[in-house]
Amino acid sequence: MSESCGELVGAIEAGGTKFICAVGGRSGRDLLVRQQFATGADPVRLMTEVVRWFGVQQERWGRLAAVGVASFGPLDLQPGSGTWGCITTTPKPGWQCADLAGPLLRGFPGVRLALDTDVNGAALGEQRWGAARGLEDFVYVTVGTGIGGGGMSGGRLLHGLMHPEMGHMLLPGVAGDSFPGVCPFHGRCWEGLCSGPAIAKRAGCAVEELSADDAAWSVTIRCMAQAMMNLTCVLSPRRIVLGGSVRKAGRLGESEFFRRLRLETDELLAGYIGALSLRAGCLEEYLVGPQLGDDAGVCGALALGQDALL
Repeated sequence: MSESCGELVGAIEAGGTKFICAVGGRSGRDLLVRQQFATGADPVRLMTEVVRWFGVQQERWGRLAAVGVASFGPLDLQPGSGTWGCITTTPKPGWQCADLAGPLLRGFPGVRLALDTDVNGAALGEQRWGAARGLEDFVYVTVGTGIGGGGMSGGRLLHGLMHPEMGHMLLPGVAGDSFPGVCPFHGRCWEGLCSGPAIAKRAGCAVEELSADDAAWSVTIRCMAQAMMNLTCVLSPRRIVLGGSVRKAGRLGESEFFRRLRLETDELLAGYIGALSLRAGCLEEYLVGPQLGDDAGVCGALALGQDALL
């Protein structure tokens, strides 16, 4: 070991486009090193590369005591299940039944492994170091290639029968809108109507090229507001943190996106939620962007690993 730093924690943000791997300490969010891998369509090959990379870092920096993984899904997170740590019914080619946990446990015997969804991981990162710091009841949503949601209730990450699949809630949509949606499972669910691919298909151009006054934004933001209302009424979070690429895509701009989304959400709530309507500026504090930006996922994975050592 040339630069030993004692026991360390590995972090993996496993996304549908790329895997971000990093090494950090047992506390704090500073990273010693990070590396990006293209996800591709061969999980066995990718996980072999990931394990090899962490092995090299272990030789350089010190022993990995834990690894936290924040991954796209759906995931099997049920303890005792024979497929715990595996991706299940994802539409991503090659990744159905892909094993994330097995290669890590075999590659690093005795390591503590913590696994959760990418959105729950990002939620934990934002709760520890970002826009939800100090909150025990909040929702984190990412709207990009897909839509996912996680968060905390009573200080615990949201779990139950399975992890939340907020992106697949059905929405009433906008009267007269005949767009069929892009979700292969549910068509006009939230993801089917408001994800990046949905906006692009509706508009007939890449989201990055969308003008600020394109009609696709009006429909998308109205549907997004319907989802914000649903989350507010069902989960009663103290804050909703909205991340992902769509909020800052195209020529609309992030600040205008949030301004319009808050207005639409306020209109739908119609003053019913008193805590959000009694004073000016409530929605500006309630519906916010992430403070960790693009590092929310990898920081959340690090936090998962750190918590596994408690």
